[in-house]
Amino acid sequence: MSVMTIYHLVAIFLLCLGIFGIVYRRTLVGIVLGIELILNGAGLSIMASAQLTPAPNALGQAGALLVMGLAAAEATLLLAILLVVSKRFKNVEADKLITMRG
Repeated sequence: MSVMTIYHLVAIFLLCLGIFGIVYRRTLVGIVLGIELILNGAGLSIMASAQLTPAPNALGQAGALLVMGLAAAEATLLLAILLVVSKRFKNVEADKLITMRG
């Protein structure tokens, strides 16, 4: 088994763990963590592909940096939404937040 296969298997494991976290978590914080795991798996896959293939290393680093920036922006936005929801509804469980009234 090659090194790239191992990296991609770890990336797939992170993807599956993130999907599991999104589907089975009840709180919004758990769902955000699941999304972060999915993005980390994508970044790992991009970096492994760039380092272990003839593609330019700078291309893989730029792709991984893009994924990291996207993950940071997404986490910031979702945590701000989470704070507003917890202040307004006094609850962060996704099942109890069926309707959002303005």
